[in-house]
Amino acid sequence: MKKLMIIAVAAAGAVAAAVIGFMLFSSIPTQDYALSVDALADKQSLFTNARVTITNTGKLPLTNVFVDYGNNKHDLIGQINPGDKMMLSPPDGSQLGNVTVTADHGIRVVQPYREPIKLPGMMGS
Repeated sequence: MKKLMIIAVAAAGAVAAAVIGFMLFSSIPTQDYALSVDALADKQSLFTNARVTITNTGKLPLTNVFVDYGNNKHDLIGQINPGDKMMLSPPDGSQLGNVTVTADHGIRVVQPYREPIKLPGMMGS
């Protein structure tokens, strides 16, 4: 019985170590230049709340980051350091179909706006 308990504890420890190791190593950037873009458009009955979140997921700083919202609306960001996250609000009159983000070193991400799930009783549902 005692031997079975030791084996079970050792197995649980090995599984825990494997999960922690996976979590640590999966969060380490593997590319020099990488960008994550999350575009959200929350349409309410009277207005639309929109935001674009840009995260540098690479190892090196991204330079000349250009955010194109459509309809000749855009933002220019000089530099985003590794791990930094920026939240931007599209200007009035922006198309809320897709946002295109480009940067030096061949970075180009086209991301459609997503809509949050509407639940009964929540604002805008």
